[in-house]
Parts: sequence; C-alpha cells; structure tokens
Amino acid sequence: MQRKALALGVLIAVIVVAVQALLVPLFAAPAANIAPRDLPIAVAGPPALAAQLEAERPGAFDVHPVADAAAADAAIKDRAVYGAILVSPTGPEVHIASAASPTVAALLTEAAARLGPQVPVRDIVPLDPDDARGAGFAGGFLPLAITSLLAGVLVFLLVRQRAARLLALLSYGVLAGFSVAAVQQEWLGILPGGYLAVAAALGLFALAVAAAMTGLAAVLDRGGLALGALVMFLVGNALAGIPAAPELLPQPWGEIGQWLPIGAGASLLRSVAYFDGGGAGFAVALLSAYAAGGLLLTLIGRRGLASEKVPDSQPSAARPGLVTTA
Repeated sequence: MQRKALALGVLIAVIVVAVQALLVPLFAAPAANIAPRDLPIAVAGPPALAAQLEAERPGAFDVHPVADAAAADAAIKDRAVYGAILVSPTGPEVHIASAASPTVAALLTEAAARLGPQVPVRDIVPLDPDDARGAGFAGGFLPLAITSLLAGVLVFLLVRQRAARLLALLSYGVLAGFSVAAVQQEWLGILPGGYLAVAAALGLFALAVAAAMTGLAAVLDRGGLALGALVMFLVGNALAGIPAAPELLPQPWGEIGQWLPIGAGASLLRSVAYFDGGGAGFAVALLSAYAAGGLLLTLIGRRGLASEKVPDSQPSAARPGLVTTA
C-alpha cells in the first residue's frame, strides 16, 4: 500500500510537470513571436506602394487598395482594416485606430517614420482617455472569463434540475452583463460606448462561457469540466490576442483563438464599445452558438456527477432483503 501511494505521488508530479511544459510555450511562444502576418491595412496611392510594402515586409500586410482617405477611414471604422497608409500630392500620411489594437497602432506609427520626416499620424478611433494604453480593456476582460467559467461549474455541481440550471445560466448572463458594464463604464470609466450595447456584449460572452461549461459537464461529467477549463480558458486566453491582435500571433494559432469564446468576446466588446458594432457579426454568431449549444447540452445531459450516489427514497422497511425486528 505504501509503495502504491509513493508511486501515485510521483505520477502526479510527473503529470503536473508535463502540463507545465506544455503551458509555458502555449503562453510564451505567441508573446515572443509577435509580428504582422497578413495584417489588413488600407493603401491609397500609387500601385508601386503596395509592392514596396511587400518587398520590405514579405507576408506582413494584406493590402486593401482604396480610393482616398475617406474610403480608408470608412474601412477602419468598419474594422475591415487596422489602419491606412495614404500617399497624395501633398505627401504621405498614416491613419491608425488605437482602439482596434494599441500594438498595431504603434507598428504603423513606426512605419510612418520610415516614410519620411514628420509624416502626420491620425488616430481615427482612439482609445478611451482613461485607458490610453488599452491595459484596462485587457485587464478587465480576464476576470469576467474566470468568473463565467466558475459560474458554469457551480451551476452544474450545485443545481440539480435541468430547468433550474437553464434559469440560473440565463440569469447569470443578464446580471453579469449589466454589472460588469456598470463597473467599467460608470465606476472605472475605461470603456466608452452605449451602456445597453456594452452590457449585451458582456452578457452574451458570460453566458457563452458559463453555458458551455455546464453543458460539457452535463454530457462528459468530470471530463467536461477539465475539457472546458483547458480549451476555453487556458488555450483560449493564450491565443485570444487581446493586448495585440490575432494577426500578430503565429498562425494558425491567432485564427484559432478567434473561434474560442475569449477571443470572440474581446473582439465583440471592441466592436461595440469603439466601432458602433462594426465587424461584430462573426463574434455575435460564434458566441450565440456557444451559448445555445451549452444550453442544449445542459438540457439533455445528466443532473450530477456520475460518481455521486443517488439517494434512495424507498423506505427502509420496504427494501427487499432487510429484516426488521420489533
């Protein structure tokens, strides 16, 4: 027995170290290899300009030719591009959107310096003045992801009836959206946009994560809890690209991150808060699919952990095989 206990202890240590060895590159590698990869930008100017950009940074930019500055700014506000390089008879000019990605805005500002001395840089969609570096946006999103995951676990473990679980998940989504929006907008003042629209975006994300966790657990038991935490939180957080942009991460990981709730949720919140909903369609559809799928799995899945013993409500005197004495 003692040998088995010792072997189990060593096995646990080996498994944890193996998981650590996988998690370190999962988080460190994308952060250490940030660089533009098919980054969509608008270009207005001579055709040779696009060729020059490709020659200087092969594969870095996905160039969208536009007619003029107005068309470039429209593409930025629709989130079709991150910025624009404009060349006119009066000289070059660079337009950025720090609200879309502070990191990309910094990269394009550096590119402006290479176009010539004192090239003007215009921030078409700036960050909130109270969150000038975007750190509040990124930092405020992670706690909602953690608490939503926890809510999904607790609903599965503590609420037995399926209908009650559905009500609990829907109630959590609504309350989380309104409360977090109030904190970030009214208390901290780090997030612009209409309150109801921001609350709806946050609530949809919260419901998507919580419902997916409960649904996976209802179908796969403890394996569902582990799978949800691994994929939606650990992997999803590492590949979300919230401080930077998906196109700056090694591919296909940046693209995969946008198919997971954290990446889609951050993209939706940016669109709603800063771009009047521009470019929000994919994120809304994806998060709605996670929420609906999680609620459906919750409805058809088991009520509790498979290892739990179901209480026997049959009176002891009526149970077969039991002998009672006066």
